[in-house]
Amino acid sequence: MDQKLLFLINREWIGPVLDRVMTAVSSSALWKWPFVALLIAVLVRGGFRARAFTAVALVAVLLCDSVAGYGIKRAVGRLRPHESEFGVRKLSLADPPWRGIFQPVHEEISLGNTTEPKRRSFPSNHSANTACVALLAAIFFRRFGWLAFFPALLVAYSRVYTGAHWPSDVLGGIALGLGVAMLALLLAESLWRRFAPRISPALAARRPSLLGDGSI
Repeated sequence: MDQKLLFLINREWIGPVLDRVMTAVSSSALWKWPFVALLIAVLVRGGFRARAFTAVALVAVLLCDSVAGYGIKRAVGRLRPHESEFGVRKLSLADPPWRGIFQPVHEEISLGNTTEPKRRSFPSNHSANTACVALLAAIFFRRFGWLAFFPALLVAYSRVYTGAHWPSDVLGGIALGLGVAMLALLLAESLWRRFAPRISPALAARRPSLLGDGSI
């Protein structure tokens, strides 16, 4: 089932426009600096809830990366599709990525003859991190935060489309990201309620919860 769905997404449900869009969406290098700029803007200009969301999301993403990248991936040691399967399209942007979006997408057809993984596959860090941030956004910003799930799902799909991950990799990543998001939020809320009144009584009185309404 995993292989069948991979080949459908990676080789059948494709097109030139999708190749360009999915490769751009999947490129973390392309989005790194825009995210840094957004992070700085939120920390400088954002309100209490936006800053609290940013702080919790940063901790949660770091935890996701540590658990997925240095824990589960090393324990599982799964080969990526383009390493273990013949005929997988491996798509990427030309370097540098900000210029590569205006150039033809780089495509390689895998031979499937790798025995040692260069970058382990399960779970998908991209999927874990984006799902983690999406859930936190939905909790912190209830009116529109749920919209963050759309780009998160797009990123997850793009990882299969570009041949970087198996479908089960992204599903595992999403599950991990959602779990870590809840764990990080519960921990942050507990620490805030315990220590904020001692450190800043006035602020704690105005903001008894990181969410602003004491709902957790």
